[in-house]
Amino acid sequence: MGRIVDYPRRARRGPGRFIPSWRLVLGVATAAFLLAVIAFSVLYATVAIPDPNKLVTAQASVVYWSDGKTELGRFSAVNRQSIPLSQVPVTTQHAVLAAEDRSFYSNVGFSPTGIARAIWVKLTGGPLQGGSTITQQYVKNYFLTQERSYSRKLKEFVISVKIEQQQSKQLILQNYLNTIYFGRGAYGIQTASQAYFGRPADRLTVAQGALLAAVIRGPALYDPVTQKARAEQRFAYVLDGMVSQGWLSASERATITFPKVIARKTGNINGGPNGYLMRAVQDELKTRVGLTDAQIDQGGLRVVSTFDRRAQSAAISAMAQEMPTQGAKGVRAGLAAIRPGDGAVVAMYGGPDLVKDPLNAATQAIMQAGSTFKPFALTASLQAGNSLRSTYSGRNDQTFPGVSGTVTNFNHESFGMINLVKATEDSVNTVYVALNIDTGPDKTVAAAIAAGLPQDTLGLQPNISNVLGTSSPRVIDLADAYATFAAQGVRATPYMVRSVTSATGDVNYKATGKPVRVFSPGVMADVTYALQAVTRAGTGSYAGANLNRPVAGKTGTSTSNMSALFAGYTPQLAAVVGMYRQVHGVPASLSGLGGITEVTGGSFPVRIWTAFMRGALQGAPVKDFPPPVYGGTSNAPLYTPPPVIPTQTPTTSTPTTATPTTPTPTPTPTLTPTLPSVTGTAPASAAPTAKG
Repeated sequence: MGRIVDYPRRARRGPGRFIPSWRLVLGVATAAFLLAVIAFSVLYATVAIPDPNKLVTAQASVVYWSDGKTELGRFSAVNRQSIPLSQVPVTTQHAVLAAEDRSFYSNVGFSPTGIARAIWVKLTGGPLQGGSTITQQYVKNYFLTQERSYSRKLKEFVISVKIEQQQSKQLILQNYLNTIYFGRGAYGIQTASQAYFGRPADRLTVAQGALLAAVIRGPALYDPVTQKARAEQRFAYVLDGMVSQGWLSASERATITFPKVIARKTGNINGGPNGYLMRAVQDELKTRVGLTDAQIDQGGLRVVSTFDRRAQSAAISAMAQEMPTQGAKGVRAGLAAIRPGDGAVVAMYGGPDLVKDPLNAATQAIMQAGSTFKPFALTASLQAGNSLRSTYSGRNDQTFPGVSGTVTNFNHESFGMINLVKATEDSVNTVYVALNIDTGPDKTVAAAIAAGLPQDTLGLQPNISNVLGTSSPRVIDLADAYATFAAQGVRATPYMVRSVTSATGDVNYKATGKPVRVFSPGVMADVTYALQAVTRAGTGSYAGANLNRPVAGKTGTSTSNMSALFAGYTPQLAAVVGMYRQVHGVPASLSGLGGITEVTGGSFPVRIWTAFMRGALQGAPVKDFPPPVYGGTSNAPLYTPPPVIPTQTPTTSTPTTATPTTPTPTPTPTLTPTLPSVTGTAPASAAPTAKG
């Protein structure tokens, strides 16, 4: 039986038998070529372009200040922000090509000589060399893993060829620039530009683009700070390559110097007071917008917050300037500011550092409201038809049915019969307990809930003592309620996320505070007038004397100085500052803070509040509150003038003297909102001492 392949050669003897004929060599080569073509064809047909690797398509979600332009922070599993190639300067594109693949626009997606050179260097142990084209690097990063195996390299080769057939060079370069790692935790050209130079990619200079191109090969090896000499050599290599390719003139090349880079940001990105803003935005994206953690961390969202950069800076500065350091161990302070009638939270101070203390003193901590709760009783009373002109006894040490013990005023001060404006100005406890009895503590609770306090606020019960601030709301809830006063009875739900836009530019969410009227303008005008008296001559007079614009507000201090607050507003902005102390997780008195024995709402809280409002409202027009309407009917006896004595000569008959009739004021019609019902029996309770 004959052989198909004549090898060893039968017609020869000796060693010559093992020398293949030219026909055999040609045949084997042809067969090998055909087999390679068949194998490649099979691979080309069977190896599909996979879905992009989730890791490299993940983009950071950027949160902006309320201007929608200035970045506040970002959420990211990977710090990446993809941009179109049109936003990358041509000089930067050329720098990357000069560094990584000078024949990019002419090659077919792979470089046989480059691969051979890389293999040879690897075998001989030479210095690091690049053997892949930009297309191959793009495929490796975008579609495959970093696994080093022959099968992965084969897949990379096949996919590179297919990609070249299906995508334009511009799209390949765009995706490459958006996926590669530049060091400093930055993936993609946009975040790299921010990380190294603090500017977006479209503003990169020639020198800056060349440096970013230089670090691609090895971000740690060519770090411009720790490895500056090596980075400068690579930087020069890139610029020389640009000149050799005609992308940069020699004269311009001679003027370019190594660029300065900004200091690398270290530490937790959520550190500092603004970390609380980022955490609050993240929570709202999940609870109100309905996004998952993966969508937030990897979705490339553009989130516009409600936080005003200047107002937030004013909040941080006010805390730093007015918060004492003496005796401050365990003291926490929170601030929340809301735009009336809209609900946008424009500033929030939850603490000095989220990383060190994750509890937000503005949105999570609770503290007894003290006398900041009294305006809800006043609102409920005026709503029921009472008048600011009504008078009550301000005598100290009074007893009331349903309250065990005596009710005392701050500093045991006694007043005579005073109207509700004076009682609010001086925060007279005995008057307000009497007012709460007349109105009904359930109506006071209902007014507080309608204004903005959650129904499940700790201690919010329909007992007589609730008017003295026995409930413990959060600072942001109290700010919401006072914003309702500022908006003349229009309540809006607080929110911190104004809009969410996808990476493709689609607006997925747009917020609204959903404003609704809960109190009549007349009732609110009278409540505001009484609260203006507090800042004119009462416990909050520091605010009125130093803000230089109309302001209304109320101080609040709980028994034993366990909390101190100031809640106030102008027509444009409502804000609350509250502080408390905890030692080993146990509430403690604020006494001793700043060397003061008795810390009240009229001390540090009102000073912080005023400093904040001064900065937040800088440049804003000065607006007046509506004048009081004095609605309702007063309980005070009407004044009756004495009888008129006739001047004529008296006669023996007794003249008939008519007593003039004093007209009864007509109550101003008020809108009675539908308030949440409050159930439960009001228990008798000991009277706390609410302080101004």
